[in-house]
Amino acid sequence: QVQLVESGGGLAQAGGSLRLSCAGSGRTFSNYGMGWFRQAPGKEREFVAAINWNGDETAYADSVKGRFTISRDNDKNTMYLQMNSLKLEDTAVYYCAASDYTIVVVTTDFFDSWGQGTQVTVSS
Repeated sequence: QVQLVESGGGLAQAGGSLRLSCAGSGRTFSNYGMGWFRQAPGKEREFVAAINWNGDETAYADSVKGRFTISRDNDKNTMYLQMNSLKLEDTAVYYCAASDYTIVVVTTDFFDSWGQGTQVTVSS
């Protein structure tokens, strides 16, 4: 399995921006489809965005479409989530995940490796 470490979380004001990073190690990063999920207190983990192995296909949850952008740089073994126009309801712990499927996948069942999560808090 690939090891994943998220970074870039923190506190932002509503309407502001944050950029999350997910660094992979241990295996060839380009062998994996990747995704971002989030979990707010008292709620189930939910899909945010996903990207295929080379970055030319992406998918987004309706709640973040048009505001968030997922990307990856396989040379740097890193995936990103650019979050703009943040809303209070974006507050959650954000997790990156890797799938043995190289295509875009959007459900947790298809992801085999997970990071430890990074907290994103949006304030008014």
